[in-house]
Amino acid sequence: MELNFKELVTKKRMIFLVLFAALVLIAKQINFSALVGADNQFFTLFQFFAPIAGSFLGPFIGAGAVLIAQTSEMFLFGKAFDFISLFRLTPMLLAAVYFGFYAKKKFNFTAIVPLIAMALFMLHPVGQQVWFYSLYWLIPILAAVFTKRLFFRSLGATFTAHAIGSVVFLYTIPTVPELWLALIPIVAAERLAFALGISASFIGFNTVLARLENYIPDKVLSVDKRYALQNMLSR
Repeated sequence: MELNFKELVTKKRMIFLVLFAALVLIAKQINFSALVGADNQFFTLFQFFAPIAGSFLGPFIGAGAVLIAQTSEMFLFGKAFDFISLFRLTPMLLAAVYFGFYAKKKFNFTAIVPLIAMALFMLHPVGQQVWFYSLYWLIPILAAVFTKRLFFRSLGATFTAHAIGSVVFLYTIPTVPELWLALIPIVAAERLAFALGISASFIGFNTVLARLENYIPDKVLSVDKRYALQNMLSR
């Protein structure tokens, strides 16, 4: 299929990308919580909105936007740029894919990521001792099967990121079972906060882009008017 450049580069899509990139650069500098077990690493406000790109731009273009935003931030702020650093970018990419495919009701693809993560976690010598930790990653599967509500979509996306991030952490940094046990309640609180943030940011972007629709009438960017604030308040 021939790629139509004019369809890819539209005013509405460019507005979204500019807003998204600006938020990434700001949010990546604002720490939310320390990454337990790792020195000088933090979750940032980036986790509160990154997956929504998968809905507005489509799963794979959205993931590409997340990747470009993350690598640009690394270059601008002179952060390490090696294989491990690049591999650590994958959680947010797959969260964007999950969020995008969720809207398209593509369950099979979204389910395989947390299932693979669970298998990899349980195969690791440390992971085997705390195998029940990986049960968190049933959440993205259950969210895709039993509901289409925005909060559960957001919860599934953030736990998809958590699944990949945890496996990367397990295989790249020496840990002990006690660490993973201590993380169980922390993960619950953090991921609930991230899911609420993703939901709020999705509503915010839909609200802004829906208001711009009359001025920028292209149809390439997928705006979900159900989640524009003006429509939610009028229900």
